[in-house]
Amino acid sequence: MDRTTIVDAVNDAVIDALGVEQEEVTPDATLLDDLGAESIDLLDILFRLERSLGIKIQAAELAAYVQGGIPDEEFGDENEIVSAVGLAQLKKVMPQIDVDALTGTLRATKVMGLFTVDNLVALVAHRAGLGAAETAGAAA
Repeated sequence: MDRTTIVDAVNDAVIDALGVEQEEVTPDATLLDDLGAESIDLLDILFRLERSLGIKIQAAELAAYVQGGIPDEEFGDENEIVSAVGLAQLKKVMPQIDVDALTGTLRATKVMGLFTVDNLVALVAHRAGLGAAETAGAAA
């Protein structure tokens, strides 16, 4: 499986699950905020990817991938603001975020609102065992 196959499958799953136009599904479009996905839609997208690519990703694994195994109490503070440790992890899986702009303001409950089509491509590629070099510029 290569990057192009993954990009095509992710784009198709997002279009079919959300009923959006192909032009709307850009690498930097966020699934929740820009494309209007809800939790149930994310499950639908993951199910469609499993059917098309044979890669099973549970909703809980999506959150675990984003959080990088960092315990909740280290990822965010008592006010549910993402910590410096949490932001460093988010920068790894969501390189598009502006850590400086989000420092001290990003609520843990809003993290998935930053998750883009390209981030989903990277997650699927990660699960497929592709290295970073094979997925650079993942969504085209």
